[in-house]
Amino acid sequence: MIYYLHEWILQWSQGTAWEDILSPVRVFRYLSVRSIGAVITALAFSLLMGPRIIRWLKDLKFRQFYADKSEQAGGMVRVTDKKGTPTMGGVLIVLAMDFSVIIWAQWNAMILLCLLSLVVLSALGFYDDYLKVTRQDAEGVKSKVKLWVQLMLGCSVALYLYFVPSTRPLIDEIMIPFFKEPLLTHASVLGMGLTLLAIMGSSNAVNLTDGLDGLAIGCTVIVTGVFIVLTYIAGNANWSSYLQVPHVPGASELTVFCAAMMGACVGFLWFNCHPAQVFMGDTGSLALGGVLGIMAVLIHQPLILMIAGGVFVLEALSVMLQVSYFKYHKRRTGVGKRILLRAPLHHHFEQLGWHENQVVMRFYILAGLFASLALLTLKIR
Repeated sequence: MIYYLHEWILQWSQGTAWEDILSPVRVFRYLSVRSIGAVITALAFSLLMGPRIIRWLKDLKFRQFYADKSEQAGGMVRVTDKKGTPTMGGVLIVLAMDFSVIIWAQWNAMILLCLLSLVVLSALGFYDDYLKVTRQDAEGVKSKVKLWVQLMLGCSVALYLYFVPSTRPLIDEIMIPFFKEPLLTHASVLGMGLTLLAIMGSSNAVNLTDGLDGLAIGCTVIVTGVFIVLTYIAGNANWSSYLQVPHVPGASELTVFCAAMMGACVGFLWFNCHPAQVFMGDTGSLALGGVLGIMAVLIHQPLILMIAGGVFVLEALSVMLQVSYFKYHKRRTGVGKRILLRAPLHHHFEQLGWHENQVVMRFYILAGLFASLALLTLKIR
């Protein structure tokens, strides 16, 4: 909105006495200024509206009084009782992001794809959270329903990118971190598969990570910081040429989107840090994870997310390994065995005796290391 307003002001003042007076308005043309504006706007929105939304969730009795899946499995002992904490706080994140992006971004197809995906996945998560709080049960929407919605969204994004000539290389060419040239070309089927993997995998991985106060949202802030750098480079012809990474016209506006996402997440972390005043629930985690996956696809680096979001990958793998190993031994011996004390991975360390804050802070450190490795791929090619 501000970008188009500043363009209108400059056109209106051209050739008039106001032209020199209003020339400083040109500053809003710069991506860096609008990105900083997006961070501040989303952060301010979150901090101002956070207490109101938390009160609103309490008034609606959208609170988590049920035991989560780890507690239901038995043996999970928590130092802090989380029952009664409002959930669906992801509404705050989504509203802050939407508000900030609408104000600061220059509209293009990539921004619209991200916003549309954010709304679709947050709506899916909201419905899931609603079923949980109304039933007071950790079982919300069936897993198959979630996967089908994510699959349809992923397919829609992949097909759109494929059938638009300017974005077809994002699907046809397979880029691998640490390599400057595509590993494969004219590999549309594989490209669509990677697109689905990035969107669905990231959405569910962030959802699985959301189990401790501040864990998922803090790691998301770190990963988003990496994508601020990657989207800026991908959208800048000079920088992408110098660093030998794929140049994607229009991707620079995703920097504004990432900036709004970071501001909204930091603002939410203010209320979600231990002891949490609100949980983001699936409303936030499914949406944030899915959007990270879509942005990785849009900058032609779908696999970079596996490095930058290494914590999310470890959390998802811990669940997959735990379930597979348990089922395998149950078929073989009639008694299931576990690799970890609990899954996802953060609960395993809780069971080892780590305090919740220790788990969260050490996972932040690990997330920072993965983020550094992702940025290192820009120089090692």
